Amino acid sequence: MATAQILITGTVSDNSGDLVPGVNVTVKGTTTGVTTGSNGKYSIIVPSEDAVLVFSFMGYVTQELSVGNQQSINVKLVEDTRLIDEVVVIGYGTVQKRDLTTAVSTVSTKDINERPVISAAAALQGKSSGVQVIQPNGTPGAGFTVRIRGNSSINAGNDPLYIVDGIPLNDINHISPNDIESMQILKDASSAAIYGSRAANGVVLITTKKGKAGEAKITFNSYFGISKVGRHMDALNTEQYREYLKEIGMGNIPDNVTNYTNWFNETFRTGMNQNYMMSFSSGTDKMQYYLSGGYTSDKGIVPNSSYNRYSFRSNIENQIRKWIKLGSNLSYSYTQSRTVPNNIGSNRAGVILAVINTAPYLHIWNPENPEQYDNNAYGTRIEPPLAFTSRYTDMLNSRLLGDVNAEITIFPTLKFKSSLSIDLNTYNSYWFLDPVKTEYGRQTHGQSQDDRTISRNIQFENILTYDRRIEKHSLNVMGGFTTNSARWSTSSISGSDFISSAIQTLNAANIISQGSWTGRFGWNILSFLGRVSYNYDSRYLLSANFRADGSSKLAPDRRWGYFPSLSAAWRISGEHFMKDVTAINDLKIRVGWGQTGNQGGISEYSYLQQYTIGKQTPTADNPFPGITLSKSNIKNSELTWETTTQTNAGIDLSLFNSRLTFNADVYYKHTRNLLLNVPLPATATASSILRNEGEMINKGLEITVSSKNFTSNFKWNTDFNISFNRNRLTNLELAQVYYFGNIETLRDNVVRLENGYPLGSFYGLKYKYVDPETGDMIYDDLNGDGKITPEDRTYIGNAYPKFIFGLNNDFSYKNFTLNIFLQGSYGNNIFNASKADTQGMYDDKNQSVEVLKRWVRPGQITNIPRATGDQSTLKASSYYIEDGSYIRIKNVTLGYNLESKKLKSIGIYKIQPYFTAQNLLTFTKYSGFDPELNFAGNSSVVQGVDWGTYPNVKSFVFGLNVEF
Repeated sequence: MATAQILITGTVSDNSGDLVPGVNVTVKGTTTGVTTGSNGKYSIIVPSEDAVLVFSFMGYVTQELSVGNQQSINVKLVEDTRLIDEVVVIGYGTVQKRDLTTAVSTVSTKDINERPVISAAAALQGKSSGVQVIQPNGTPGAGFTVRIRGNSSINAGNDPLYIVDGIPLNDINHISPNDIESMQILKDASSAAIYGSRAANGVVLITTKKGKAGEAKITFNSYFGISKVGRHMDALNTEQYREYLKEIGMGNIPDNVTNYTNWFNETFRTGMNQNYMMSFSSGTDKMQYYLSGGYTSDKGIVPNSSYNRYSFRSNIENQIRKWIKLGSNLSYSYTQSRTVPNNIGSNRAGVILAVINTAPYLHIWNPENPEQYDNNAYGTRIEPPLAFTSRYTDMLNSRLLGDVNAEITIFPTLKFKSSLSIDLNTYNSYWFLDPVKTEYGRQTHGQSQDDRTISRNIQFENILTYDRRIEKHSLNVMGGFTTNSARWSTSSISGSDFISSAIQTLNAANIISQGSWTGRFGWNILSFLGRVSYNYDSRYLLSANFRADGSSKLAPDRRWGYFPSLSAAWRISGEHFMKDVTAINDLKIRVGWGQTGNQGGISEYSYLQQYTIGKQTPTADNPFPGITLSKSNIKNSELTWETTTQTNAGIDLSLFNSRLTFNADVYYKHTRNLLLNVPLPATATASSILRNEGEMINKGLEITVSSKNFTSNFKWNTDFNISFNRNRLTNLELAQVYYFGNIETLRDNVVRLENGYPLGSFYGLKYKYVDPETGDMIYDDLNGDGKITPEDRTYIGNAYPKFIFGLNNDFSYKNFTLNIFLQGSYGNNIFNASKADTQGMYDDKNQSVEVLKRWVRPGQITNIPRATGDQSTLKASSYYIEDGSYIRIKNVTLGYNLESKKLKSIGIYKIQPYFTAQNLLTFTKYSGFDPELNFAGNSSVVQGVDWGTYPNVKSFVFGLNVEF
């Protein structure tokens, strides 16, 4: 006869006999559970002898043991080499990896604590097939560009939707990576369609850490490191520069001027980055909590460039009753960043190009007035790059995310979850130009600008889930609705004419610009969603999703978008005819189809007629001030959703007790009704109209291979992924050609959009060679009229890579660990616009030492033309196109896990010192600072253009992780 309330105690150890803390011990079929303490021991009360204990821990096989008449149960965990039983987070639920019918990638987060990851997006780079992550600008705190299966839009945005603990976000720069528990990427439409209107560019699901029942756990993560510019570039010295000026007939440097300042060394310094993070977690079988706080700092390699972030997080779950569980997630971040002018030429105070363009004989400070930067340039026009760093911009960002939720168990098979979340964001950007230090500041008597934005987004979500299993049949039905309401206000005030730099706030400005303005905006989305999933014996799998979204951004009669999806999978390895094929652990084929929508990136009132308000200055004829109204757009009462239809087919294969796994997907994405700002003729009442025009196609192949090469005391695991994507724009009607990417030095746009060509296509003249007799550049006369004119321009390159890849190797021996991560791109072109400023030889700016190879006499064979001193000789051409392919040793991390029984006896579970080298080596033919850079940042159309962009850095970091 069963006995009630039995106390069971015991220990849990691993293969080597070491006791394991943090193992989940639960009573099967109940919510009762505990975790093992730091000594690997546990105690739990079970209701009877018939109870079954479940022991589970990540990386080990879950074990179920009957209690019977035992009062002490010791368990030895067995390492789990199978991956198919891994639980994967999907939209509004979870599923075992073996039962996935869609293209979902799980990104490992185990190495986040072992390298200097400032942005959570950096953890995605090179880790998943079909996902391209680049850092287009090396400024501290600069965001990453994330593209899932290519660009699908022009104006409506191409960033994925981020879901953090159920809260939809447009970016994740504010999240501390140390808080992240898991990251999943929904790549195809059949997986992302449940998020409907904002899932056209894929979805990244992020789950932050939660507390676990058992003994309290304290973790401390820290690192400190230095960073350097990755590539050194030299400019002409004083004598070489003097000869260059004589050659172009500009400037006259006296022979007695011999001072030489190496502006590269004076401008680029050693950066420093550091991070400190502490977390506390614990709980009982009723309540669990996780608390964390951290500080991250990145001092850039250019003076007055820096980033600081303070973060706090609190996650709490409480099982109030058997039928109701309450939860709360709260995070707060405060960031301070300072940026210097870049992504522009030195004529516009671009710091990076000024490193090369500054006269080498200038001093940093004016010898005759040490309060001013030196500009005694003997006819040349540029100040030192350090003068431009004084034009920095300070940005302050405060963000609060909060969520409260309740999950009610109506029946064991029927649950209802309701949640309310809020996203509060305040942003302040302030720029000040000193009235004394720089020449331009003295001309304007100082300038300042203050921009402020306050926004809030409230989401209310209600989800009902039915989950039932009868023998081999499993059915999951989910339905619900969500509402989003966003409001934000912004203002911009600028002023000039400051007496001094003692008071830099706008109240000290004598002139307030009439261009100052304020604005208020808002939008709403109402959504209904549902999913039905059927599973027969984990062999035949079927899932269908549907979502309807109504957005206030679109025309009243076109606001609702309907986004269905359907996916199915057949697990061939589960069939009886496969039972004797022991080498195959899992074999599954998947197919999916779905539609997703996009309305991000457009203004809140795009379908309405809008006006620009101007101020009329009083004159002698009209002494009264007033306002003027002018149309800023054309009304579009038919503006509707941009819709992407995607078809996906995939195969999952696991071999040799899951020591070798293979995944492959092919896809076809077709985006219709592109939301596009179309320019109008000069005779129109406005310059443009936002309308649905054009289509875009992306198609590709993704392959992932993982292997456990050695599994004994010496372990070696390898993960490799490679992705191929092809992009093409079609069906432009009202305007069939668009130009982007204006480079001031070349006086031309270098990117062209046209039917039949991919985004990021470079356009210009086709460069042939330098004429040995004249030193002039020779271009291809495509139309054969004997002249080089704009009609001779053609497509000269493309920023899209033929493929991208990532290769990760994990090694471990006893307590030592080594990780080597490589990441790269092949087949993409870069338009090196910086070359026009550093090798153009069109004016008196200093040049790169590359111009020492320039043409100087008839008959000379060279690829560097003559020095002309004439900007009109510069033309956008394939002369600036370079191979942007690269292989980068992204991270090398060596660590040591210091674990011993003595440490555990005093409550220290782990001490892990480590050393990381980031961006250690880059193998590339590109001649610029870095092949990853893009002066247009996150742009979908202007990609791979390098023009005075802040370079990425090489970092060396020492870190320490401790668990108590």
